[in-house]
Amino acid sequence: MSTTTGSEPVRSAPRRGRPGYDRAQVLEVAVTLFNEQGYDATSVSDLASRLGLTKSALYHHFASKEELLSLALDEALDGLENVLERPDASEGSPAERLAAVLRGAVEVLVDKLPYVTLLLRVRGNSDVERTALERRRAFDHRVTALVVEAQRAGQVRDDIDGAVATRLVFGMVNSLVEWYRVGGPADRDRLAHDVVAIAVDGMRTR
Repeated sequence: MSTTTGSEPVRSAPRRGRPGYDRAQVLEVAVTLFNEQGYDATSVSDLASRLGLTKSALYHHFASKEELLSLALDEALDGLENVLERPDASEGSPAERLAAVLRGAVEVLVDKLPYVTLLLRVRGNSDVERTALERRRAFDHRVTALVVEAQRAGQVRDDIDGAVATRLVFGMVNSLVEWYRVGGPADRDRLAHDVVAIAVDGMRTR
């Protein structure tokens, strides 16, 4: 808005107020802080301070700290669960579908690194965390079923336990949160290729 004095426009001073965050931006900052300090050790006051908001302004966006945690974990879990519904994960041989799921899991981890990092740190200390762990287990069971299917088809070795193989493979995938850095020397596609090569090709029958 402006007023004029003679022929020269005079701009009104900008209105001062709280920073303009939307829900997605608040959630992103919350996840960063949860990962830095630990969810349990992070207070609503800590988050409001990081954002430069009052606690009442923060509650305008989210009802509670637990709601932030729930939405953050959903972000990671929805991404992983959607991998199972992709065409390349539901078509082709069992070994091909398994490779597609692992490739997709790496892509989700890279694209949603802070959210997956938070997911991997939950320990079941609340209903929200226990629900997230149940969803993780359900995802792991579906991957295990793919390993077993590939074994029965003679495409991967049958001298290893499917559940153990799934844990070992996802132990490797999940370790990426400890060392992978966006913009580093390993890009997402190369990383996904290498994980599949080591995991699936390593299990193939000769």
